[in-house]
Amino acid sequence: MITAYITHPSCALHYMGPEHPESPKRLEAISARLALAGLLQQTMQSDAKEAGREDLARVHPGEHLQALKDVVPHQDIVMLNDDTLMNPESLKAASMAAGAALRGVDQVFRHQADNVFCAVRPPGHHAEAAATMGFCFYNNVAVAAAYARKRYSARRIAILDFDVHQCNGTIDIFKQDPNILICSSFQAPFYPWRYLEDDYHNVVNTPLEAGTRGEAFRQAIEDQWLPALHAFKPDLVLLSSGFDAHRDDPMSNIELEDEDFYWVTRLALEIATLYADGRLVSVLEGGYHLDSLASATLAHVKALLGLPFADAA
Repeated sequence: MITAYITHPSCALHYMGPEHPESPKRLEAISARLALAGLLQQTMQSDAKEAGREDLARVHPGEHLQALKDVVPHQDIVMLNDDTLMNPESLKAASMAAGAALRGVDQVFRHQADNVFCAVRPPGHHAEAAATMGFCFYNNVAVAAAYARKRYSARRIAILDFDVHQCNGTIDIFKQDPNILICSSFQAPFYPWRYLEDDYHNVVNTPLEAGTRGEAFRQAIEDQWLPALHAFKPDLVLLSSGFDAHRDDPMSNIELEDEDFYWVTRLALEIATLYADGRLVSVLEGGYHLDSLASATLAHVKALLGLPFADAA
C-alpha cells in the first residue's frame, strides 16, 4: 500500500494570532509524531503546488476570489469575520492547501499512490462558495472534487466528513448535485448552525449528541453512511478529516478515541476499494488539542498505510 503525504512549508506561514486555536503548531505536532513513530518515513512525501485561479473558480465565484485578494494585508493581521483572520501569507497558504488536494487527486488517478493524506492548513470545509468562515478560505475538498470531474471525468464522488463541525461549505457548494454524495457527522446542535437539516437528497447528515462515544458513533456511521455509499458506488472518495471530535479536544463534547478515527478511515478505504479502485484522498480539517490531534492523525495514517491499529502508539 502506497500512501502519499503532501504538505508545504507555506502552510506554516498562515498565522491568526497567538491565541487562535488554528495554529501552525498543528502541523508541527502531526509531523513530529509521525516521524517519531516511523510512519512519515513509510509514506511517499511531496510538496503541494499552488492551486490556480481556474481551479479555485470551479467552486468559488471570481468576484469572491478577487475580493479576497484585495484585502490581503501588507503586514499585520486583518479580520475577515469573527473567527477567520488573514496575514500577508494566508492566501498563499490557502492556495497551497487546495493545491495539495489537487496533487492528491492526480496521484491516485495516475496510480502513483493508493491513497493520500494532505497535511495542510488552513482547513476548508466551512468555506462556502462566496464566504469565508470557520478558519477556512478556500474549500479544499470541493476544489479537489471539481478538479477530479474536469481532469479525470470522475462521475460519482463521495465526500466523507467526520470533523466535529458540519461541512456547511461543502454542502453550500454541492447541494442538489446528484453526482456528489456528502456524508457529514457532527455534534449537534453546534457550529456552524446552518444546513443542519436533511433538505438535500445528496447529503447524509449524521448529528451526534454531546457526550457521544465511539460505539454510538460507529453505529450511526454504519446505519446512515454505508447504505448511501453502497447505493452511490463512488469512483473517488475524498475525506474531510477533522480530529476535533476527540475526547481531549476543547472545541467539542464528542468522546471519540484514536481507535475510532482508525475505524472510520478503514471503513472509507473499504468503500474506495469496492467501488473506486482504491482511490482515496484525505485532507486535514480540524483538531486543536495538539497531543490528541497528533495521536488521532497517527491512527488515521496507520489505517491509510494498511497497518494494524495496535502499532499506532
